[in-house]
Amino acid sequence: MTTTPSLPIVEPLEQTLRAELQRIIDLKTKPPGSLGQLEALARQMGMIQRSTRPAITRPAMIVFAADHGIANAGVSPYPQAVTAQMVLNFLAGGAAINAFSRVAGLELEVVNAGVAHEFAPHKKLVDIPIGRGTRNFAQEPAMTRDEALAAMRAGADRVRHHAALGTNVIGFGEMGIANTSSSACLMSRLCGVPVDDCVGRGTGLDNAGLVKKRNVLAAALAYHPASDDPLDVLATFGGFEIAMMAGAYLAAAEARMTIVVDGFIATSALLVADAFAPAVREYCVFAHASNEAGHRRMLDHFGAVPLLALDLRLGEGTGAALAMPLLRAAVAFVNEMASFESAGVAQRDA
Repeated sequence: MTTTPSLPIVEPLEQTLRAELQRIIDLKTKPPGSLGQLEALARQMGMIQRSTRPAITRPAMIVFAADHGIANAGVSPYPQAVTAQMVLNFLAGGAAINAFSRVAGLELEVVNAGVAHEFAPHKKLVDIPIGRGTRNFAQEPAMTRDEALAAMRAGADRVRHHAALGTNVIGFGEMGIANTSSSACLMSRLCGVPVDDCVGRGTGLDNAGLVKKRNVLAAALAYHPASDDPLDVLATFGGFEIAMMAGAYLAAAEARMTIVVDGFIATSALLVADAFAPAVREYCVFAHASNEAGHRRMLDHFGAVPLLALDLRLGEGTGAALAMPLLRAAVAFVNEMASFESAGVAQRDA
């Protein structure tokens, strides 16, 4: 574990309740293992909460938004202005994450982590930008170490705010034109994977655009010296929203929250958090397998079995929101299903 002053401290999950939770699950009126991944999910949530009766209280989704200097290298088919426009769409309630958060019963927060735009005050916007977009990492580090650390601390503070309000399940989303480029480089450097295996079409690049993106990112990785320091890697290739998410993951695990992990960009932020504190992954539920190239390799890195596979590649936290009903179902069966004994149902023969 890499220790950085003032970042949250993540303790490994205690294993004390594992056997008792498994016994409770096995005695429900069903064949053993017949609820599949929901059984593992219920056990994990019980262990996180240190309870044989896990619950979901005030579940929340935080969407972090920021701009990326690498967009100036032509790695996205969309102009950078779309980031700010989408933030305004979030605030107006018109984006997919707004609709899905309403369906899932999530408290939704929108954070300006570093958009290249000055927003008017808005009651639904947490306006805490580290800067107006990062620098172009094809030419220089995206951030200073101090900026990256400030962003991580800011993300952690937002989670602590929700923890104080009672939240015990949380997801993180993002918005930022060109942030798949940052994520691909973070993945390549942190996982030791060739960049071509990390780069996808993002918001819809054609074949020529995909080739250009791969070339730009390969050159950027070659330009910057390799480092084993996760803060250096984050500062070199990351975004303000990715850095805030990384700090948010650490704070959520420190607060013993169940963390619902979204897609490619959100998982790249988890790679950063995991490099600081590998125990963070024990608090994570992986919502879905994204259609973005590289995400399945990230999931393999964590040994993760995602709950859903819907060919999503939107971001915003949409996959995490869609998975929330499955967490509710896992909690419900543990708390509401009868046991063989209480229902008077015979168990199978020994």
